[in-house]
Amino acid sequence: MSFLDQEMADDEVILLNFWPSMYGMRVRVALAEKGVKYEYKEENLGEKSSLLLEMNPVYQKIPVLIHNGKPVCESLIVVQYIDEVWKDKAPLLPSDPYEKYEAIFWADYVEKVFDLGRKIWMTRGGEQQTRKKNYIDSLRMLEGILGDKPYFGGENIGFLDIALIGFCSWFYTYEKFGNFNTEAETPKLIAWMKRCMQRESVSKSVAEPLKVYDFALQIRKHYGIV
Repeated sequence: MSFLDQEMADDEVILLNFWPSMYGMRVRVALAEKGVKYEYKEENLGEKSSLLLEMNPVYQKIPVLIHNGKPVCESLIVVQYIDEVWKDKAPLLPSDPYEKYEAIFWADYVEKVFDLGRKIWMTRGGEQQTRKKNYIDSLRMLEGILGDKPYFGGENIGFLDIALIGFCSWFYTYEKFGNFNTEAETPKLIAWMKRCMQRESVSKSVAEPLKVYDFALQIRKHYGIV
């Protein structure tokens, strides 16, 4: 084992997360793709741990990656960090500057998809129908970016794939509350999702859709949305 290998093997990596979070799922997939071993700590966001408050005092949110005692926050930044630190395996971001910019740009666009999806299951009536249309339109935009490639990253899974894949666990929830079928609306995107799910790094890192749906039902009940 080389000195570099020994140094990386001795790294302490901890992930603070909350299981339904698609943001945390991103980080778990990235770590799995890189083959990085880490300690997983589940957070209770109703009673945040002292470690979370210490490691992310600004936003007090998950996920937080703690690498050798130093925190890295905000999921897309965490994935970039993972790609830079463990760069010898499964590169996630393109080396070409413009292609790298495009991947980061569209990964940021995925935040809009999350916001629209959240408004589907947290609203009802006419407002929900408007949110549903906007959400489906945003998925079609991403489907156009995917084109005929197997992955957004080309022949291999990449940064944008990881940015989006956690949302797949929420597709069923959006469909149930929005009364639509994602595959009928965006078949290429669902085919992409199924390819991703064949990867162990993805299948073992994302939450089960039915469990996510049950979680969403509890949240709606808590806020009196029936």
